[in-house]
Amino acid sequence: MDAAEALSERTRRTVSLAPGADLPGFRAALRGLITEAVAPDAVAWTVADAPGLFPAIAEPREAAPLRLPRPVAALIPMVVQHRDPERYALLHALVWRVLNGERALCEVASDPLVHRLGLLRKAVARDLHKMHAFLRFRRIAGEPERFAAWFEPDHHILAQAAEFFVDRFRGLRWSILTPDGSVHWDGAELAFGPPGRRAEVPEGDGFEAGWLDYYESTFNPARTNLRAMKAEMPRKYWHNMPETAAIPALVRAAAGRTAQMIEREPVMSAKRDPAKAVAAMADQEPQTLDALNAVIRRADPLVPGATQAVLGEGPLGATLAFVGEQPGDQEDRQGRPFVGPAGMLLTRALEEAGIDRSAAYLTNAVKHFKFEERGKRRIHQKPTAGEVGHYRWWLDRELDLVGPKLVVALGATAVLALTGKQIPITRARGPFRFDRPNREGGGTRFQGFITVHPSYLLRLPDEAKAEAYAAFVDDLRRVAALGRELAA
Repeated sequence: MDAAEALSERTRRTVSLAPGADLPGFRAALRGLITEAVAPDAVAWTVADAPGLFPAIAEPREAAPLRLPRPVAALIPMVVQHRDPERYALLHALVWRVLNGERALCEVASDPLVHRLGLLRKAVARDLHKMHAFLRFRRIAGEPERFAAWFEPDHHILAQAAEFFVDRFRGLRWSILTPDGSVHWDGAELAFGPPGRRAEVPEGDGFEAGWLDYYESTFNPARTNLRAMKAEMPRKYWHNMPETAAIPALVRAAAGRTAQMIEREPVMSAKRDPAKAVAAMADQEPQTLDALNAVIRRADPLVPGATQAVLGEGPLGATLAFVGEQPGDQEDRQGRPFVGPAGMLLTRALEEAGIDRSAAYLTNAVKHFKFEERGKRRIHQKPTAGEVGHYRWWLDRELDLVGPKLVVALGATAVLALTGKQIPITRARGPFRFDRPNREGGGTRFQGFITVHPSYLLRLPDEAKAEAYAAFVDDLRRVAALGRELAA
């Protein structure tokens, strides 16, 4: 050893932290090292049974907190939980570089240090996910209100995972035992203790029989994928999970059960079968529009979520009837058709075309609002052909009772409801004769007109809206002229 090496050895600092994830000790030591400008290559990080700090730094816990970028501050608590013995040295090196001119270092994914720390963070996150998903509590015999679970984590995640289980099972008393330590919740406080043994946790309890029945009943043999199962649920966790006892038999039977499913003739549930729904409603034979609307109000929406059925609006015997697709968000809230943005556009176009909205009958092919929730917004979803068919009896009976001279189909869904066929609007736009069955089951034809739905105009880019709107108003002027001819 030459003189330089001997000097380096004498000036080398040693930091001794507690076993496991000693986040408080690491933070205190790191603050002291940064305060004294001790470079990472001059520090040896060790783990001992009793935590200690190098004597050269006086009262390092009083050092000021470090001002670190948010990604670095979030990375440290995760990496500290990893079992890699170099984790503290790697974090020290990262912080040193960040505070010495590389403030955006964490954004450089190709940097070897950043890449390695990212892998450590991902491993800890994956271990936390496995513990959340695969830990199973069992009731302790003789203590009906106390539960225990055994788990073997890959990393020092017990303290962080415990917070998850407190939130999930706050009203129960439970213990989690691991080879590294244990945690106990008494309904009010968490207490950490020494390592446990698997033998201290019951092998099973009465709840598991019911859980196994449920698991077996929901197992889909057609979607069995052993590779995916092993990737998502590694075998090391199987002996702690009651449902895994049923997996081998379910997998062996999967091929046979799948073949039976394929051979079995598909059966639509009665609730979603349009034919049965039509038959059930036809039996009621409403003789007036009010009676028909009473049936619609009582019926469950085919797609759950709608606030109410949105009924047609307008006078009986109206010359013109306009059929749209389905209610929108505002229509569902107010219980009236065409009162949202598309409805306001339609009202303006009707006025420009010389049509009195109050003298026309307005309705929709589908009577309930189908939507998808995105945050606080309810986003319209296009109804399927089956859903349109479910509501077709209502629409046919409604038009019979209203008795319009001309029916205007606004958009492709309305055309499908009136004809039972998918017909492109661009090809059929204009006057059209609709085929539909009458009440006796025979075929009838009635005067119709096909045009776009006003919501289509709202979706167009600004530069195309004016021309498309003018064409829509022209269609409505033709509708008005046809209506006058038929009413004459």
